[in-house]
Amino acid sequence: MTEEIQKFTQYLKEVRRTSENTTISYERDLKKMDQYFAGQGIEKADQITLAGLNAYILFLERQGKKPATISRNIASLKAFFYYLQEEGSLKRNIVEEIKAPRVEKKALSILSEEETLRLLKQAKGNSPKELRDRAMMELLYVTGIRVSELISLKISDVNLQMEYLTCRDHDKERVIPIGKAAKQALEIYLEEGRFTLLSGKDSDYLFTNCSGEAMSRQGFWKLIKTYGKKAGITGQLTPHVLRRSFAIHLLSNGISLRS
Repeated sequence: MTEEIQKFTQYLKEVRRTSENTTISYERDLKKMDQYFAGQGIEKADQITLAGLNAYILFLERQGKKPATISRNIASLKAFFYYLQEEGSLKRNIVEEIKAPRVEKKALSILSEEETLRLLKQAKGNSPKELRDRAMMELLYVTGIRVSELISLKISDVNLQMEYLTCRDHDKERVIPIGKAAKQALEIYLEEGRFTLLSGKDSDYLFTNCSGEAMSRQGFWKLIKTYGKKAGITGQLTPHVLRRSFAIHLLSNGISLRS
């Protein structure tokens, strides 16, 4: 099924225009499924039976996969089999008969405003890295943009004089105000930190790592965790928690949901 999975992945990127993370997630789940059925001597999707799919779900359960993970795998399979059906490779989408396990909904992790302020104050030094980290956290919190959008920002996307940034996602474009605190943090980073981090390299990216390369999601996630520990935040802390907290704080301060 390797070729079919490759075509499906290409379809997601070029036709569906799904995010990079979603595409990677689908591809990872499907490769795992392909590996399992290859071990059963099954190499084509139309050879998979309903009993075989149920056996695969049981295999995931025995591996200790959580209900949420299994549900995501089933969603990936449904999307893949539906694609094959639309392409004419399958007459029947048997995945529709698979039931996903119940997933208990957990309370959303939200930082209080006091915790958020404590977190933002942790990058308080004057090293190039801390100047960058402070600017990134301030910008992420005040704009509510995604981490993927944050690390993809180019120098040309930021207008400090008018206090806004331009955020692009595929063919969409958003203009977002950045506020005075984030503006100040950005100005200091650009004047005193970015040049040193570039290490003599040229880059269009606004934020770079200590080698002058573009920041990665994993790199930013690690620095958020590090500052969270310093701030004494014991709950779950991810870049998305900070983004969600931004939205809740706006609403609690009277900003309309539409805004």
